[in-house]
This record gives sequence, C-alpha cells and structure tokens, in this order.
Amino acid sequence: MMLKGIPYNEALKRYKRDEEHTLPEMNELLRDYHPDYYQDSVVKLQVGTNKGDPCHRQLAEMLEADARIDEADLAGASMTKTNVLVIGGGGAGCAAALTAARNGANVILATKLRLGDSNTVMAEGGIQASIEPDDTPQAHYDDTLRAGHYSADKNLVASMVMEAPDVIRWLIKEGMQFDVDEFGDLLTRRPGGASADRIVYYRDYTGLEMMRVLREAVSNSNIEIWDHSPAVELLSSDSGHCAGAVFYSLEERAYKMIKAQAVILATGGIGRMHLNNFPTTNHFGATGDGLVLAYRLGAKLRDLDSYQYHPTGVAYPAHLAGTLITEGVRSAGVQLLNGVGERFVDELKSRDYISAAILRECAEGRGVLADEKTVGVWLDTPNIELREPGIIKKRFPKLFQLGKRGNLDPTKTPMLVYPALHYQNGGIVIDEYGQTTVRGLYSAGEVSGGIHGRNRIMGNALLEIICFGRRTGNQAVKTISTRGHKKSGIEHLSRLRRELSRANLPMNLKSPMLFPTSANFEL
Repeated sequence: MMLKGIPYNEALKRYKRDEEHTLPEMNELLRDYHPDYYQDSVVKLQVGTNKGDPCHRQLAEMLEADARIDEADLAGASMTKTNVLVIGGGGAGCAAALTAARNGANVILATKLRLGDSNTVMAEGGIQASIEPDDTPQAHYDDTLRAGHYSADKNLVASMVMEAPDVIRWLIKEGMQFDVDEFGDLLTRRPGGASADRIVYYRDYTGLEMMRVLREAVSNSNIEIWDHSPAVELLSSDSGHCAGAVFYSLEERAYKMIKAQAVILATGGIGRMHLNNFPTTNHFGATGDGLVLAYRLGAKLRDLDSYQYHPTGVAYPAHLAGTLITEGVRSAGVQLLNGVGERFVDELKSRDYISAAILRECAEGRGVLADEKTVGVWLDTPNIELREPGIIKKRFPKLFQLGKRGNLDPTKTPMLVYPALHYQNGGIVIDEYGQTTVRGLYSAGEVSGGIHGRNRIMGNALLEIICFGRRTGNQAVKTISTRGHKKSGIEHLSRLRRELSRANLPMNLKSPMLFPTSANFEL
C-alpha cells in the first residue's frame, strides 16, 4: 500500500516551532481585546519614584493623591512598639507573622477587616508545586516565565519554584487538607498554560482551607492581632527608613501608631477599584492601599499597567456577577462555547489569552445575551457531568452551591461567564527576601510585583503568599537586633505635597482608598 503524505524536506520547510506561530496570534488578540490595552486606560505617572512609567489611570489617581492625615491628626494618638509589624491578615500576612514570631520576634498583625478576610479565602483552584515524577522545578520555572511573557524577575521565580514542594509540606504540617487518591497520594491537575499536572488542591475551596489553618495558627500564637484597623500612612525615620505605621481604629474611631523595626506590607490587590468598570472576584478590602503607602514612602513599583482578568467570572444572574468559577473546572475538561455552540479557544491556554478570546466573541456578536446589559459565553458544565456523573457535586461543591444561589443546576444548565478583574500582576519591587527599595519595609503577597510578570498562571498565587510570606518573615527578624529608630513620623508627606504642587496635581483627592466607593466611608 502506497503511503500518502507531504515529503519530509517540504514539511520541514513549512514547519514552525509552536512559539513562532502562536505568539504573534496571541499578541494580536491581546492587543485588540485585552483590557490592559483599552484606549485611555493608561497614563504616565507625574510624580514619585516611577515618574514617567505607564500606570492604569485609576491607580495613578490614587498614587498621585494627597494623604488622608497630617501632623495635627496624630496629636494625642497612642504609640505602641513592636519588633515586626505585619499589615494585612490574609495568607501572606499570616505566613510572615507566624514565621517572625516563631523566630523569636514580638509581632503585631494589623488588618483592615478581620483576621482572614482576604482574597486568600476566595482562591479556589489550588497550589502549584512540581511533585509528580515526570515534573521538575525547571518546568515550573519555564511555564511561569512563559505565561508572564518573560517579564518576571527570574530570581524571584527561581526562589518560588524551588521552595514549592517544601511549602506543601509546611502546610500539611500546619494541618491543611488536600485531596488524595485511594493510596493517600496527593491528587494533581494541570493549570492553564502549564506543561504538567502540578496543582494540588482541596475540592474547589483550597484558599479557604489554607486560611482556616493559618488563622487558627495565628490565633493560637503570641502574635498580637489588631482587627478593624486600616493603615492610613507609614511612618518614616529621620534616615528615611520605614519605622512603623499609622492606623485608624474603626471601633474606637481614633488614630493609633505602631513603631516597629521592620514593617511587612501584605495588603493584597486592587480588584475593588473595578478597573475599566469590570466586575471583580476580589474581596471587599482589596483597594490597593499598600501600593499607595509604599510609593509615598519612596518604594519602587513595577508593571502598573498590567492586570489579570479571570476568564470565568459569573455573568448571569446579575447578583452573582464577577463571582469566580475555578480554572480547575476547565482543567477537568469543561469547554467554553459561544452563542452558536462553537468551541472557540483552547481552555488550557493562559488566562489573558482566554479572557481576550471571550471578549472577542462578545464584541463580534457571537456571545450569549442574557439581557440588554449582560453578555457572556457558555461554560459547558453539563457535558462533563454526562461524561462523569457526580463529578461536579463531588469535586466542585462550591460551584454546585453557586448554581443554587443563582437558581441554576450546573449539571443540567451551562453557566454564563465573562471575564472579571482578578489579580494585580505588578506591585512593589522586592528581592528574594521581600525587601523593598526602602530600608525596613518588606512586602509579601499580591501587593508585590515581579513574581508573575505580566500574567499569572493558576496556582502560583497561593504558592507565592506562603513562599514569600515565610521568606519575608525570616528576613524581617534579622533586623530586630539593631537599635530602634530615634525618631519616627510622617515628614515624608511634605515631600509628597511639594511634588504634587509642582506637578499642578489636584490636592482634593485623598488616598489610600481603604474601602470601595460604594461603602461611602469617611474617617
């Protein structure tokens, strides 16, 4: 029988490596449809250490706003002293506080809401770690850089992927549960944009389980917890170091100061600013406060024009808009379909690519119209239920409950989804130990930049907060043996106000935001 085909040499001439023929298409799609490229959404900063850098317009307004306080507001404010001050009560803050306390430091953890109220509890998909026999940290490193468009800090990525297996061991020792097979081995699945099954998880509420364990550990330690205490300004020393912070007690309606030898910012992201008017998967307190406070003190930031929009935020019904549906569903085989029933994208591509593809379908008229204001595409959950009866209720109980809240049965009716603002790709510049460009100021978690480049791959967020939370906590303790700051205050605000005045920027806008505009919050 004569074989038919294309001759080897001819085929070799036509052959192009995967990145050669997919990246131009991806870049074009992102440029045309991803929200980072929306016209007029990016401006150049006019003041500060990142002057001249591109920044999302809404964030720029906060970075270039006046402070909420001045010296008169601190008259009579109480002063508390500690070795290490952690600002933020999510996963990164708890990991940093626990590590510092276990290394002998006196630690205060102050949080805007309550301990554990954070994006950590809302993370569903899982944690990346190269623990399978056919996987390696090198592959994890390569996947992370590729998904982030090769703009991540390679030293940060290397530190994270090498430490990932130990992060999982540490969490298990702390009491965290993971899904396992009949032999007790950790189950894994593949995240979008990855080359191997690398996600370990607990049902579809991995972050909630993680936060349960961390919150219990912190509550049972000697760490002093300040709930309902948003940070309104950092304190600076006479040498320009970070020397603590000013808080506003929501319960006492009074300013309080904490003087510290090391300050760790773990304040999370920016999703509740609803950039470009997108719905968000973020919790109530995610208003970018840490970026503003660090920048005002002189810390360098990066990638301020890059944000992640999760492909599968709920689009309908309206009261659930923006609620996250985990990428783990797509990893299990659920497909995305447009309004004419066509599959239009590889569901395990990177998140920015899939989000842009969904926005393209909707822009070109192939989306599903739920009403005159709501459009999206189908997440075809019924078909995976047909292939494997019971899988949704067993492996994705949160999705099943979400459907009930929307009066939908995801085993019978597809979910309507649309991209939602999910993650802040950039943030404060740090080294491998969380040190910022300001002495005495550290950063861990989503408020930090450089780890993910310009797009984050699933599972690296929960990994990052533990990896760098622990690293930052360790490093901060090394500074507590030095003498305390002779003087601390908010003199750096004079420099800020001079810069704002010279740039002819308005002085009526105040930051940090602290709470979403819908809260109508005033100090």
